[in-house]
Amino acid sequence: MYYTLKEICKMSGMTEHTIRYYTDKGLLPCRRDGANRRIFDDDSLNWLTAIRCLKGCGMSIESIRHYCDLCRLEDSEENLKARHYEDILAGRVPDDMNPKEQSAKQKSVDKKEVLS
Repeated sequence: MYYTLKEICKMSGMTEHTIRYYTDKGLLPCRRDGANRRIFDDDSLNWLTAIRCLKGCGMSIESIRHYCDLCRLEDSEENLKARHYEDILAGRVPDDMNPKEQSAKQKSVDKKEVLS
């Protein structure tokens, strides 16, 4: 489903000016209709929620743009690392794949080698 600028403003609680600013700065992806008006979807609303949260944490617009760009790159190394870390936190990764567990095991092996 697509939403107009006014509709997305009501749904997000943000002003038209703010949403235009975010689209112009490349933070918020949007499409254009036949009359070149911005149109948004549910994904846009999710991005607005994330942007609001990041702004609330004190991130600069430039940092948020960089973060958004990385999130949009499906195969970027940073995105893969972030998703792997989220999987670890959610318990979806076996312990032997967990970097903390690997580090602890390596230290244990190193100690055994020193003692030998």
